[in-house]
Amino acid sequence: MSHWNIASRLHRQAMYFPEKTAICFPIRKSAKEFDYQSLNFSQVEGFAERAAWGLTERGMEEGMKALVFMKPSLYFTPFIFSLFKVGIIPVFIDPGMGRKNLLAAIEHIKPDILIGEPIVHFIRLFFKSSFKSIKYFITTGDFKWGEMISLREILTSEIKGDRILFNALASDPAAILYTSGGTGIPKGVLYTHKIFNAQTDTLQTMFDLNPNDVDLPGFPLFSLFTVAMGMKSAIPAMNPAKPAKADPLALVTNINDHKATFVAGSPAIWERVADYCLDHNIQLPTIKYLVMFGAPVSLEIHRKFEKILPNGTTYTPYGATECLPVACTSGAKILEEKITKEMESGKGTYLGPAAPLTEIKIIPINDDVMTSPEFLEKGELGEIAVCSDTVTPEYVGMPDKTSLAKMMDDKGRLWHRMGDLGYLDDNDDLWFCGRKSHRISHKEKLYSTIPTEAIFNNHPQIKRTALIDAGDKLGLVIETNGAASKDVLKKEVLELKDKFDHTKEISDIYFIKSMPVDIRHNIKIDRTKLGKLAREGRL
Repeated sequence: MSHWNIASRLHRQAMYFPEKTAICFPIRKSAKEFDYQSLNFSQVEGFAERAAWGLTERGMEEGMKALVFMKPSLYFTPFIFSLFKVGIIPVFIDPGMGRKNLLAAIEHIKPDILIGEPIVHFIRLFFKSSFKSIKYFITTGDFKWGEMISLREILTSEIKGDRILFNALASDPAAILYTSGGTGIPKGVLYTHKIFNAQTDTLQTMFDLNPNDVDLPGFPLFSLFTVAMGMKSAIPAMNPAKPAKADPLALVTNINDHKATFVAGSPAIWERVADYCLDHNIQLPTIKYLVMFGAPVSLEIHRKFEKILPNGTTYTPYGATECLPVACTSGAKILEEKITKEMESGKGTYLGPAAPLTEIKIIPINDDVMTSPEFLEKGELGEIAVCSDTVTPEYVGMPDKTSLAKMMDDKGRLWHRMGDLGYLDDNDDLWFCGRKSHRISHKEKLYSTIPTEAIFNNHPQIKRTALIDAGDKLGLVIETNGAASKDVLKKEVLELKDKFDHTKEISDIYFIKSMPVDIRHNIKIDRTKLGKLAREGRL
């Protein structure tokens, strides 16, 4: 038996809780009613084992890379665990990153296997050069052509011997997850089996999760962690590629049907749910942990859920594809008067203490390689750096990008540079001040986005703002709540900016109907794009 292979956790849960429901998938009957398909832990392990046999019998083996384009389904989790069992490395690339980036990523990573929805197999016929490395084609549908294999065939293969489990070392590759490319080109982040195990342990400790908890994952890959913990994972009725368009009624129904205790995903999802619940006077009493990640969460969302969660609160874990989790705090903590006032006055976004067994330091701001870290004192603004067992070792096939993001200390420990600006307060709690790439130097002074924007985001007619480099000027882009008079609002903003030293230099005000945001979480503002539009006179 492999100690490190993350699939061994699924086997253990199937031994402990064979009849316990592991995965549920919603089948919509009406706007307010769902049926649910389900698998227990014994069935999940059984399907994963059959699939492992099906893959190996057809020639697929450890070390191969499998490009995965599957929608959430009852069989997504068993199939991914079957890849871990064999030692095949799943590759997850966000298809929303744009055709050029997507095809470039596929050509770069050179996958051996493609597992995809039928539409993926149709589209690949038009871009054969990007898929030329692939030897095995698996479709989630029943229609196939040529040498294609159906997922149904794989999952129902015959078990012909002992259990398959690749004897993974701690450093062996487990998966490759691509960044969204929101602040640069997409990069393939290498996950090892040790990292997946460390993440599972850290998340379980951080939220005190146990097999009695029920997960509703707004981000599909979270289901792998919670199933590995022995939790029931209830897949929500939503398109994870479009969190900002999630149906709040469906999500509320799913939460209540499953008595979900742990729900997670982009703030864009939960903002819609919060508004729906408040409009319909609904509370969600089963939820203990409502976890939001991917971008800073507004104080207003925390305030809304104070009224909706009588037995729980919001949580905002901080991290990135390259290192997750890094820090975490709760809405209850953020809404303490002292922290709220500091956030509203431009001190940054409070992220809380470091995650278990994680060390956070602040390094000087620069865009160059750092061969060894130099750490700043408490209270000093710099780039956030992290050391833990969840730090990923490299960007696959990108040594230059890896050297910019990683560094070794004098004890031989690996650190990851987060690319975010922040500082540690007197309690060693972390504060976030914006992306390093979004910082602006103006009149020999450094401006970071989050502390500046916070001053204006408090205005009742403003939904959100973005500080931008408008050439030789500082600009502020405003997305309103809808009914504001732009002339009146502009006058009030210009008066407000003169009250704070770190906003006085803003001179140009722009209005936009809707901010450009990232593809994955639908909430990170693309300030680089806004600045370019402003400098070109197109904003």
